[in-house]
Amino acid sequence: MRGRGWLGAAGLLTAVSGCGLTSGSPMTDDVKPGSIGRGEPLKGAHLTVTSKSFTEQLILGSIMGIAFEAAGAEVIDRTGIQGSIGSREAVRKGDADAGYEYTGTAWITYLGNSKPIPDPREQWEAVRKDDARNGVTWLQPAELNNTYALAMNQENAKKYGTKTLSDVAKLAKSDPGAASLCVEVEFANRADGLPGMQRAYGMNVPARDITQMDTGIIYTQAAKGSCTYGEVYTTDGRINSMNLAVMDDDKKFFPNYNAAPMINTKTLKEWPAIADVLDPVTAKLDNAVARKLNAKVDVDGEDPHQVALDWIVGEGFVEEG
Repeated sequence: MRGRGWLGAAGLLTAVSGCGLTSGSPMTDDVKPGSIGRGEPLKGAHLTVTSKSFTEQLILGSIMGIAFEAAGAEVIDRTGIQGSIGSREAVRKGDADAGYEYTGTAWITYLGNSKPIPDPREQWEAVRKDDARNGVTWLQPAELNNTYALAMNQENAKKYGTKTLSDVAKLAKSDPGAASLCVEVEFANRADGLPGMQRAYGMNVPARDITQMDTGIIYTQAAKGSCTYGEVYTTDGRINSMNLAVMDDDKKFFPNYNAAPMINTKTLKEWPAIADVLDPVTAKLDNAVARKLNAKVDVDGEDPHQVALDWIVGEGFVEEG
């Protein structure tokens, strides 16, 4: 699922070439401080920003890089790394300086825990504490929580009246054929996916009513009603564009995947103003914002970096030069 050091110019080139981060390029946005970055507290810093390769991560990585630019830093753009491990290891090892990551991914995938912590703040605090030993510092988290959910079209929402996953479980019991599911292959087999969800809610959807397919197809099939419920990500822009109704995880089964800046600790010690630059930006990020920005890319076909620039300027965090 959501499956990311201060380096001088010479050191940066060495690290980049040494670890295979060869495709990074300088960010060249003509921006200056707005409500953040006043006095250019990062002037003289050479920072490498990284991200995973899916839409939301590309946008978040660009937002971070633009914020650093406005605060005076020279920024290398190393967003779009395939998978989670590559960008994470780059920050941990100091080959990159920062990226937005998700608390649930860190807790389960990187730190090796099997049971998520239900309270989002406690989950972040646990990640922050445990990851400190790896040379990684987590800054304040966003409300943005990119976790799993089930969603349905409005016609089926009116027909069946389900609003929570407990409601879905009741429907599956009273009318088994009605609670058909479209899910990803990974979700169908993950402990924190379909098997665990069905156990947690006492849900028993017959195998014949569960169809596995690629992520993008799930949204269109749920919108058409080809399956009653589709597995979705809670910040996906297609939820709004297709007017899907999202079921509430009323038993809080799914892990919290709150986005937060993950910073190489040595970098942060060298440039502590990074926290002051990023905290106000992160505080503005929630699921509504994420869905809107993600839709501009996934639905409207806009460029992720331009979407990030438009948003951070529109919020007054930075100004265009």
